[in-house]
Amino acid sequence: MGMAAQQGMLDGLTGKHWQVIQYIRNFYRKTGGCPLVYQTCRDFHELFPSGYLRGACLIAGITYKDRFINYYGEPGQIVDKSKVANPRSGKKVYRVDIHGFLIDDSDWDEGYAANKASEMKIPGGLTPEHWKIINYLRGSLQQKGTIPTVFECCEENEMELDSLEQLFPDGYHRGAVKIAGLRQL
Repeated sequence: MGMAAQQGMLDGLTGKHWQVIQYIRNFYRKTGGCPLVYQTCRDFHELFPSGYLRGACLIAGITYKDRFINYYGEPGQIVDKSKVANPRSGKKVYRVDIHGFLIDDSDWDEGYAANKASEMKIPGGLTPEHWKIINYLRGSLQQKGTIPTVFECCEENEMELDSLEQLFPDGYHRGAVKIAGLRQL
């Protein structure tokens, strides 16, 4: 079974699928990273039912977590080491991976979320709308055992993709999921 079928595209890839995949691949070649879901397109849920990262990016050979891995031989990108707080400072220490995702989601608290939001320069800090999404993501993981796709998040919270982008301009996974203290395994 091919990767497309494993991601729920049982009829194979169409020309439109390949346009999105090639856009992602070209963006990666130019920038060394995956484009944000907002940049790629506004409505391709029918093309990639398993979502942007679990569908389009995965098939393109790039993921948000290890967007530096390439299956097609492009040069890699150097990443800074994990930023872990100094335990001698007396402040809570949050262990994060090299991409800034919390290693153990049980360490998450509102302080972590506020600090991540500040690092991401979210204007005005976290609003009730931000907290609605953060709590939804954390609750969904507890209830279903998975992080919802960007489409599921928008649908469940009755919001448009543009609204989610305004709340988390760094991206869904690099923004909302990271602030919620979660990471895709």
